[in-house]
Amino acid sequence: MSSSANLRRRMLRSEKAAIQFPVSRIAHFLKRGRYCRRLGATAPVYLAAVLENLVAEVLELAANMTERHKRKVIKPRHILLAVRQEVEVNKLFHGVTISQSGVIPKIRKELERGKARSTKRAN
Repeated sequence: MSSSANLRRRMLRSEKAAIQFPVSRIAHFLKRGRYCRRLGATAPVYLAAVLENLVAEVLELAANMTERHKRKVIKPRHILLAVRQEVEVNKLFHGVTISQSGVIPKIRKELERGKARSTKRAN
């Protein structure tokens, strides 16, 4: 046995699964949270992959919104607008407040000028 065999670097679980999110940290959170009595070896890997997929989806939507507004930096406002426009992601983010992002622009029908208001005055 040569010394190079002993110096071989350990492969991380994130590297084995070819994902960027930290599998070991997620496993630690799952164990510490006591969501179940026993935790399988693949559960944190699966959860890390799902979280990475969700983040990639939201980031892609926010990047598209940033390009649409002719900007180069993604800001919380772009994330909010992107999330609220996509139906499935909006369901996931229902009840979530994104800090420093403002509100979705919407004019209520009662406040609009035009036919609705002029007909009331005519009567």
